[in-house]
Amino acid sequence: MNDDFDDLLNNNVSAEQQGGQFLTKEEYAAKKQAERDAVYMLADNTAMEITADGGRFQQYLDVQTQFGRYSAVNALLILAQKAEAMKLGDFDYWKNQGAYIKQGQTGMSILEPGKEYERDDGSIGVSYNIKKVFDVSQVDARKVKAAPVPKFTERQLLQALVSKAPVKITGVSELPDHLPHDMRGENGAATDPQTGEIFVRRGMEFSDTFSAVALELAYNEAANDIREAVEPRFTAYCAAYTLCKKHGVDTRNFHFEDAPGTFGLMSGLDAQMVKRELSIIRDTAGNIVERMSKQLEAVQKAARAQEAR
Repeated sequence: MNDDFDDLLNNNVSAEQQGGQFLTKEEYAAKKQAERDAVYMLADNTAMEITADGGRFQQYLDVQTQFGRYSAVNALLILAQKAEAMKLGDFDYWKNQGAYIKQGQTGMSILEPGKEYERDDGSIGVSYNIKKVFDVSQVDARKVKAAPVPKFTERQLLQALVSKAPVKITGVSELPDHLPHDMRGENGAATDPQTGEIFVRRGMEFSDTFSAVALELAYNEAANDIREAVEPRFTAYCAAYTLCKKHGVDTRNFHFEDAPGTFGLMSGLDAQMVKRELSIIRDTAGNIVERMSKQLEAVQKAARAQEAR
């Protein structure tokens, strides 16, 4: 009795096997597009969600702080899927680390840049692909060596914050009276709108000084961003929070209960516009973090040289 092998004789159609079923090239492309659409929708829904809940908005900032190199969209996706995540990697990353994914764990979907393409208007766009990643809590990481976390003194952190700043920073006994009232807040620092110079009240505690300077430096960054943040002071406030959070500076004086009200003032914001604002916050903090990192790396290098003597 002959078996029917006819179904194996058509190999001129590109196919992908998914879940035991073969999909044609067109079916596979449609499936992947549907997956991308679902991820885009999740990011959009989460973007709108955080504008209505101050606590959730602060949680988003915490995720963006933890994953500073990730885009705002990916931070939204992480927030939606595993807000408590601490370290992410795909299957190959964890395998190379000597770890394996625990049984029954589901990967999180984030987006990574794919190929460039030409739009109808002639401009160049970038396609995005879904990437599955797993948090360190989802893997058996007993063989993974945790990287040492560098420790810096308060003086070193503040020095790194002000080092190479694009504007002049001046310590004063009292903030100048000539500054506009809305620029002389209670945070202990203020920016001269004419010169860009930052005045900082002397004698404050470290955390107050750091957060005050961070806020004004972030405002300088946001105000000069070509994308023009809808509310630069709010953008700066959020960026200053992430800077403090990242460097272990006390954040108890930051409050986000009014975040929904702030977004409410931005009438007509849709998910795309919210993501744009979040990207400006992310990049504003990122520019300052980059400058600080160079200074802190120099501190570490000097310390290693001292130890080697």
